[in-house]
Amino acid sequence: MKAKATMNMREETFFAVSPLMIFPKALGRFRVYIKQAGNFVLYAPAGEQFTPRHRQKLHDAGVEEVFIRGEERPDYDRYIEKNLPFILGDTAIPVPERAKVLYTATDAVVRDVFDKRLPKGLGKREYARVAALVEKSLHFLAMEESLKCIAALASHDYTVHTHNVHVFVYTAAVLQALKADEYTQVQAGIGALLHDIGKTRIPGDILSKPGPLTAEERTLINTHPAKGVALCQEVPLTQTAAACILMHHERMDGSGYPGELPGELIPLHVRAVAVADVYDALTTTRAYADAMPPFQALRLMRDDMGEQFDMDVFKRLIMILSDANMV
Repeated sequence: MKAKATMNMREETFFAVSPLMIFPKALGRFRVYIKQAGNFVLYAPAGEQFTPRHRQKLHDAGVEEVFIRGEERPDYDRYIEKNLPFILGDTAIPVPERAKVLYTATDAVVRDVFDKRLPKGLGKREYARVAALVEKSLHFLAMEESLKCIAALASHDYTVHTHNVHVFVYTAAVLQALKADEYTQVQAGIGALLHDIGKTRIPGDILSKPGPLTAEERTLINTHPAKGVALCQEVPLTQTAAACILMHHERMDGSGYPGELPGELIPLHVRAVAVADVYDALTTTRAYADAMPPFQALRLMRDDMGEQFDMDVFKRLIMILSDANMV
């Protein structure tokens, strides 16, 4: 294919991706550019079906990055989301590159769902996107190298959507280590990605308040699990997934909320979400606290909060983080 349509534009109007993302047989509804002599040159127009020849020619030419217009980012994100299982299963793509794609795609889906503010609750279309993403990613997350690569990409600045992504990844790893069945892994993954969806019903100034919360503000925040389940009433959320949303703040010693449930009434997959939730919160910078190093966070969880968690689940998390060289 001949490159054409030279454009001398500022780099910030484009974003770079690996040419390995030009996936054969996929239809891209965005333009692909290459950079030559400081100019952006059109390589593939929107609506053109990519072929193995597209990718091979880029490889033969030593092209390590292709570029897409910033305004076409939503089209590229949808392309990645649609082709995610093929990308994650393509052994020609290095694991770190696939991990980056998965992290970016998951973040984009959760951000899109949460930023809608959900005036009428979670819609079936948004729920289907979340469920499909979980189903497509679990096999890749089972690879030993994947968690290490994703951890290197994880943001240390807390936002509700990135936090949900991190909790999903940690929960998936723990449940795989515990040899949970596939149904539980999928449904708990959906629940983990949506576990804080109720916070879209909490005023942002309370969520980001740098100082101590008043009693009234704390009471309001503590309603987010119930609000989250209510937001999902129009979608086919299973009991397994719903339990992650409603019960992720319940604790083994009965000190949690909203139900102060005893440990024996908290399902194993929810215990995994709870441990992942607290660990990620402690290791990211929040409005009211700096991020802790992983070892310090785990020590705090063990020494000061140990009775609140299932210790077998907690130890599995430590082993997973250790194997990924994160502690």
